[in-house]
Amino acid sequence: MDCGLSTSLKLFIYLTIVKPNVVIVEEIKEIKEILAIPSKIVITSHLNPDGDALGSMLGLYWFLKNEGHDVSPVSPNDYPEFLQWLPGNDAVIDFARKKKLATKIIEEAEVIFFLDHNDPKRGGDMKEVLSLTKAKKIMIDHHPYPQLDVDFAISRTDASSTAELIYEFIQDMDGNKLMNKDIAECLYTGIMTDTGCFSYNSSRKRTFEIAAHLLTFDINKDEIFRKVYDNFSAQRMRLLGYCLNEKMQVYPEFHTAFISLTIEEQERYNFAVGDSEGFVNYPLSIKGICFTALFVERKDKIKISFRSRGAFPSNSFSEKYFSGGGHLNAAGGESILSLSETIQKFIDLLPQYAQELNSKSDCLQ
Repeated sequence: MDCGLSTSLKLFIYLTIVKPNVVIVEEIKEIKEILAIPSKIVITSHLNPDGDALGSMLGLYWFLKNEGHDVSPVSPNDYPEFLQWLPGNDAVIDFARKKKLATKIIEEAEVIFFLDHNDPKRGGDMKEVLSLTKAKKIMIDHHPYPQLDVDFAISRTDASSTAELIYEFIQDMDGNKLMNKDIAECLYTGIMTDTGCFSYNSSRKRTFEIAAHLLTFDINKDEIFRKVYDNFSAQRMRLLGYCLNEKMQVYPEFHTAFISLTIEEQERYNFAVGDSEGFVNYPLSIKGICFTALFVERKDKIKISFRSRGAFPSNSFSEKYFSGGGHLNAAGGESILSLSETIQKFIDLLPQYAQELNSKSDCLQ
């Protein structure tokens, strides 16, 4: 399979190529040898980091720091306040706010980890700086169709989250002795948020074995849940109520619903980074709805989130029409059309998928 990867790729674990549990011993050994020497390491992730991105970054940060490396987590831009309690948050460098400092750190790095991030486009303004670095590049990710030019890639689409893969990576590096509460809190947060509190993308037994082991480090899962999901502003809650009452449109004949937000509406409710997190999931609670979308207007584009139930492929839909991609039931995309034009394009596409949406009985039951 040609997934856009260069010939420099040395380790490629991918569900459609090899069995998920295959471990390529020689390549793992080579990564161990690289990390055996104290190095300047940068850990980065995708634009608009979510719980999995940040949890993975900081979980790996603590592990590598405990191994004696000089580690710098660098985020392409800001992330929601409800994730800023994570251990190690103060060490994260925001590239958008501290471009000069972040660029210098990336240029001096000897090893760069790309976590939850498999496409150069997802690096935002960091893309050019990262492409010029001579550092060894290691990608750990669970999204399909990786496009990054890296030296080592651990890509497992069957994993619930990148945080799950970071846990496995630490075990492969014989690092269980360095596991601690800080690492466990970060990785548990990543797994929890990327599975909707284990409500989707979490059918593998291994996912729960890992979560159970993380709980042995005396983390408080209920407190983690509260910090992530019960930590919103009053304005955010009012915005959610407004969206559900005024902005949600339902198309029962296509088992589809969507929500849209204009810039003016965001300003009206003092919109902050992360305030629309999870909004796309609410219409899926409606009986008979299998496919949902959230359209959020930005100054230069429309940011889109897609969710689906059952076998309807939100990722291929997003990739085909909205320059996006992701997982079967959770994907993202964007549009350079106006908000109204983007919504109309989406609506006009639905009749083409009427039969497919109606035939997915597993999401209609």
